[in-house]
Amino acid sequence: MILSTKFVVLIPARLASTRLPDKPLADIAGLPMVVRVAQRARESAALRVVVAGDDARIVEACEAHGVEALLTRKDHASGSDRLSEACTRLGLADDAIVVNVQGDEPLIEASLIDAVARTLSDHPGAAMSTAAHAIDSPEEFANPNVVKTVLDARGYALYFSRAPIPWWRDGFADGGPNKLPPSPPALRHIGIYGYRAGFVRQFPSLPPAPVEGTEALEQLRALWHGHRIAVHISEHAPGPGIDTPDDLARVRALFGAG
Repeated sequence: MILSTKFVVLIPARLASTRLPDKPLADIAGLPMVVRVAQRARESAALRVVVAGDDARIVEACEAHGVEALLTRKDHASGSDRLSEACTRLGLADDAIVVNVQGDEPLIEASLIDAVARTLSDHPGAAMSTAAHAIDSPEEFANPNVVKTVLDARGYALYFSRAPIPWWRDGFADGGPNKLPPSPPALRHIGIYGYRAGFVRQFPSLPPAPVEGTEALEQLRALWHGHRIAVHISEHAPGPGIDTPDDLARVRALFGAG
């Protein structure tokens, strides 16, 4: 499929990680993790793929493998702040579409990146886009580490939560949730975002929303301030990301390196 939407992929990468030190540089079948992510992103229709790192070692590792990278400040509070600096440094126009791919997703699918970019392009009233997929187990639905979302009729996010939403009042009368609501389906949020570059530059200056702190979900800041987030519904869950040494071992095994 040919994607007419023009967009850039930015991959924020931070060296410090409490659970997996030097995570972006972790070896996966002979290549640093962040390079693996960039290679997957290059399979998308992106015009450009750039890693925004907080340490010279990240930039050097990327450049050694032909991946474009730029060095950003170390003191950014979040990946969104790092993204904002990268958009400014790259001179992206305000209406340019940027897809933020996490630096610990070496199994990210190019088709998902394309879909998130296309979703933002198709929703001119949105400042952001993201993705979700149907939840298929009550255990996942009840898990607070699984972020859920509920959409409106036009595919915009109404809310994101760690709580089980939508709450099936009658079905969960016995104290649930021990089953899934029948309709609309429960949706798990996938942590990939599309932005318009002008909004990325504006986002760090928006005051944090009280509900953002309560849920520990940064995307709620956009909704709190009246910005819309369009959501692509994926047919299946993405490949596993890497947060811990155990995650790394599993992904290395998938690459035939562990």
